[in-house]
Amino acid sequence: MYRPLGALALLALSTSALAQTAPQTAPAPAPQAAPAMASNAAELNAKLAAPLPADQAAMKAHVLFLASDAMKGREAGSPEFDIAAQYVAAQFYAAGLRPGGDQGGYLQKVPLVSYKAASKGDFVWTGRGAAQPLVFGEDYVPAANGAKAETSVSAPVVFVGYGIDAPQYGQDDYKGVDVRGKIVAYFGGSPARFGGEERAFFGSGGTKAAIAQAKGAVGVITLESPRSAKVRTFAKLADSYATPRMTWANPDGTGRVDAPGAPSLGTVSMVGAAKLFAGAKTPWSRIVKHADSDNAKFKSMPLLGTLTVATKTGFVPAASSNVVGVIPGSDPVVGKEVVVLSAHLDHIGITKPVKGDALNNGALDNAIGIASLIEEAKRFTASGQAPKRTIMFLAVTGEEKGLVGSDYFTNHPTVPLTSIVADVNLDMPILTYKFEDMVVFGAERSTIGPIVQKAVATIGVGLSPDPMPEEGIFVRSDHFRFVQKGIPAVFLWPGQKGPGKAAVAYFMANNYHKPSDDLTQPILWDQGVRFVDANYRIAREIADGAQRPVWNAGDYFGTLYKGPMAPTGTGN
Repeated sequence: MYRPLGALALLALSTSALAQTAPQTAPAPAPQAAPAMASNAAELNAKLAAPLPADQAAMKAHVLFLASDAMKGREAGSPEFDIAAQYVAAQFYAAGLRPGGDQGGYLQKVPLVSYKAASKGDFVWTGRGAAQPLVFGEDYVPAANGAKAETSVSAPVVFVGYGIDAPQYGQDDYKGVDVRGKIVAYFGGSPARFGGEERAFFGSGGTKAAIAQAKGAVGVITLESPRSAKVRTFAKLADSYATPRMTWANPDGTGRVDAPGAPSLGTVSMVGAAKLFAGAKTPWSRIVKHADSDNAKFKSMPLLGTLTVATKTGFVPAASSNVVGVIPGSDPVVGKEVVVLSAHLDHIGITKPVKGDALNNGALDNAIGIASLIEEAKRFTASGQAPKRTIMFLAVTGEEKGLVGSDYFTNHPTVPLTSIVADVNLDMPILTYKFEDMVVFGAERSTIGPIVQKAVATIGVGLSPDPMPEEGIFVRSDHFRFVQKGIPAVFLWPGQKGPGKAAVAYFMANNYHKPSDDLTQPILWDQGVRFVDANYRIAREIADGAQRPVWNAGDYFGTLYKGPMAPTGTGN
């Protein structure tokens, strides 16, 4: 799963919509919530070999393979991921799904490209006096431009606060300034008064760059603030300036980025910003003081000078695959409509060792989501009742790289994009406790909400509201790539009633994106079967429903991305 970010960490987002990560510091619950770990290999092997009912054993078998050490963490672009993709394709075939990928097969090839800063770059500020070179690591850190090998921009700079245009919150940081042909400078994050999901959306670097590009800017820079410095010091940012990133590749070998016309040029420190703001109408000392507030308000203004930036980016091509299986719809009218059920297959591979272990198996994130997807497919074919709408089972690559595989699919769909009516996403269900409710991120935004509520009630659980609204999780997993195409989508999780809160907190603090996310965790396979059952009922309701899902009247994301909308006066 893409890392959920706390309020402070949102401020650290800079150059990409969905590709930055930050440490998770969820508090651990009382010691009794910790899983019992196997003391030695023999004990672990005995635990793994314990007999289970057939439906539970089937789920566990998928996870045993996908989260094994042999898969080396299933990193996108690795040979081990390719093996995992072939495994899922074989399971789709065994489940009776038709191929839905390229050239009559189950795989959709996804061209990838890894890119990173190839030099420290040059930043020169020409203010009221002579040209003043800025100092790498002290004044600035360059950003890699996934769209170009060499980036050269020289333009006046305009300060635009948070760089947000959100009329629903009365926020227009571009009011009163003309940024056409200019570089815009802004702080990361977004005001605390924004709702959690929209706060995360507007706080992302990709959203900010896209807004800047639409306003006519030719480049963007992110300003360090006291709050972002608490999350990540400028020195640490400088140390990691050449860390590779990944996206899907264009035919010319460059990468897909959110705003190629207004690339992120880099981050400027508070020390460097003081030089850019010399002589400005509002002094930097006053601006930086306000920037330490949750709901800072800024007056946008031009700065008195020109910034000249030259950077270089290096590219390394790679490749991966999405896995696509289909159950054709039986209805002569709505059978051409497609309901997508998605889950990501990749994990984070090999990282720095934790207690001597560097291999991130990704059992709950997201081998168990893929296992759920496979078992859900088997339920459909075993039911003997074909769905009225076509159902597509989609295992995507590159989620951990910034929702790359799902972004590629929604830009290169293997069925007409207009035929896709909904996406239901499975990502990192934490199944170490008996869940008493379910959380469905985005349920309140579309007519999928009542469908989900009806479906989960049949297994004896209810829907609970988002227990972590400050994290903005709705915009942070693969379903959001469908949302960006106007398609109603939701993301399912077991809820946090009863033992759920402590179990989720423990996982996030101790196992999330760590080598300990493996089969030593006390996974309850009967809860996995319940989770599959709930997902199957939800998908069945959507597939067989009289009406296709639509966004609730006036929903922000439905409106922004021009999706099908319920009439005014209707909706949840």
